Amino acid sequence: MSLREFGPNELFFLLMATRWTILLAVVTVVGGGCLGLFLAGLRVSPSALLRHAASAYIGFFQSTPILIQLFMVYYGTAFIGLRPDPWPAAAIAFCLNAGAFFGEIFRGSIEAVAKGQWEASKALGLRYVATLRLVIIPQASRLSLPPTVGFMVQIVKTTSVASLIGLVELSRAATMINTVTFQPVIVFGTVAVIYFALCWPLSLLGQHLERRLNGGREREVVL
Repeated sequence: MSLREFGPNELFFLLMATRWTILLAVVTVVGGGCLGLFLAGLRVSPSALLRHAASAYIGFFQSTPILIQLFMVYYGTAFIGLRPDPWPAAAIAFCLNAGAFFGEIFRGSIEAVAKGQWEASKALGLRYVATLRLVIIPQASRLSLPPTVGFMVQIVKTTSVASLIGLVELSRAATMINTVTFQPVIVFGTVAVIYFALCWPLSLLGQHLERRLNGGREREVVL
């Protein structure tokens, strides 16, 4: 079997596959973020039943490997007559998983808001949902930005797991190219550079936001 060299065509194929990695990460952040916000609301709910239900969901998805969750969505749905394509299966599994982690990030930020804000809202006659939406979440969102951006870095890297169900994202494309070039150092070295180019700016953004947040806290203490 003749092997071909790693060249511009192979690099172009990797770059084209990168768009699916980016798209999957964006869908995961948006979908998982919305689910996480909902779970965080349940976690701080006055209802013990809702708090325990949200806690059980978060505990399950944080305590089981994302690979197993992905297989459960992709293969397990066959028991109910469904067999999703790799792309929607990966998107659903990643959103369900990310929602659990975002839920804890948002919960911590919500609980970091001063208790007096809840008391003042109650005194004004605001209901629980209105208090969250109008008073608590706007303040908590500022606190949640640094850990949210940090978790986004993990999401980008974790998308490589989707290659195991056949989704041709960056890691899957690298494996396909390596089978015809048999130049793993060059192929996977290039992939590492691409992942670095995607994740490093997010890491810098997270550090910048954390410094700004800590700086703001220091000024508040001085005042």
